[in-house]
Amino acid sequence: MEKKNIDWANLGFGYIVTDKRFVSNYRNGAWDEGGLTEDATVTISECAGVLQYAQTIFEGLKAYTTEKGETVIFRPDLNAERMEQSAKRLEMPVYPKDKFVDAIVETVRANSAYVPPYGTGATLYVRPYMFGSSEVIGVKPAQEYQFRVFTTPVGAYFKGGAKPLTIKVSDFDRAAPNGTGHIKAGLNYAMSLHAIVTAHEEGFDENMYLDPRTRTKVEETGGANFLFVTKDKKVVVPKSSSILPSITRRSLVHVAKEYLGLEVEEREVLFDEVKEFAEAGLCGTAAVISPVGKIVNHGEEICIPSGMADMGPVTKELYDTLTGIQMGRIEAPEGWIKVVE
Repeated sequence: MEKKNIDWANLGFGYIVTDKRFVSNYRNGAWDEGGLTEDATVTISECAGVLQYAQTIFEGLKAYTTEKGETVIFRPDLNAERMEQSAKRLEMPVYPKDKFVDAIVETVRANSAYVPPYGTGATLYVRPYMFGSSEVIGVKPAQEYQFRVFTTPVGAYFKGGAKPLTIKVSDFDRAAPNGTGHIKAGLNYAMSLHAIVTAHEEGFDENMYLDPRTRTKVEETGGANFLFVTKDKKVVVPKSSSILPSITRRSLVHVAKEYLGLEVEEREVLFDEVKEFAEAGLCGTAAVISPVGKIVNHGEEICIPSGMADMGPVTKELYDTLTGIQMGRIEAPEGWIKVVE
């Protein structure tokens, strides 16, 4: 299919309407077959569960054009598994894993003209989501749900290179102990909006949330996991029951161990340790790794030795290896890449 006439190199990270999206409805205890539609609007009752009690979950992943010219999707099975966990936690029906992956593939294939060409730095962002669609006035789960998938082409997350971020230690808590921090629910992100707007107003790029119980351990930001590198090149990632299990983070851990031969520790990370690390970064779907150069805790500045100019050397190697796998320049582990035929 011929590509759309889009200035791929100058795309931002925003929403552009594409031709098709996938829709499936859950009624009378079962999902229908679902299918593609050109209609980008959603019509629901004013009393729908999503509007009254925030019954909504979502995922985010990307489709790429590889060096060989193939359109591929990165690890959609893990997104299906994570959405299953999210659905169960919010008392929503699980959308079957195989149908989830099929819906992703079908939607990407239908919008193949919007998958940016290789080498442009742009990708096709894929957003699967589910919400309570039937009326609910008492506090209880909805009886009907809708699962949808849309796509939008997005530009490189960093224009002109990945410049290290300045992070603020937030006074807010992202998630409660034994709460919903480990699932990808809209309500978690709504709770982070005031904190991120406040951080931006104060001149910071992002927040660092500490554990809500003791406020002594590093958790994550509003939309990404932390990753640290010690002075002896050991990769350290925070572990907590209230951290969202990032697919990018899990992939980077595998890359560090199996491709780069690095030692990796997944454990609780005390905030007091941060000043001892040589490199720091945020990992997630949008940018893969965003380097961190400075962390500020109520006026106290912690300057990461890798500096404010570039990624640290280990972080850069992790970034280059994982993006090489995604773009087909490096052989991927079995099952990581789903080719769209």
